Amino acid sequence: MNDESDLMRQLDVQLSHVWMVRTFLKHSDEAEDDEELALVHRRLYDFSLALGSHLNAGDAEGYLRKANKKWRRLREACELFTEIQPEISNHTNFKMAALSLRKAVSEIGRMLGKDDV
Repeated sequence: MNDESDLMRQLDVQLSHVWMVRTFLKHSDEAEDDEELALVHRRLYDFSLALGSHLNAGDAEGYLRKANKKWRRLREACELFTEIQPEISNHTNFKMAALSLRKAVSEIGRMLGKDDV
């Protein structure tokens, strides 16, 4: 396995955390009533969906190219959720979802070599 393939697999591990936060948010009652929260889970889905076909094909170069292209929107979705989370709910589930998303997005950014993490 080459370095790009290893990186793709490591990124996908972090993406699994993003996916779980996305699933939690999508199925929360709060997402039905809050457009910004719905935007967050849609952007998390978009990032994951964009990478899935490259992962399934073993196309590490395409995966990394797409991850870099979509990075800004992932980071912005994370920032938005972090900002609105206290207004949405102070329940432990939402606090932990925000913490988990921040950690995963930070790791993804670090692995992609982004300075704006």
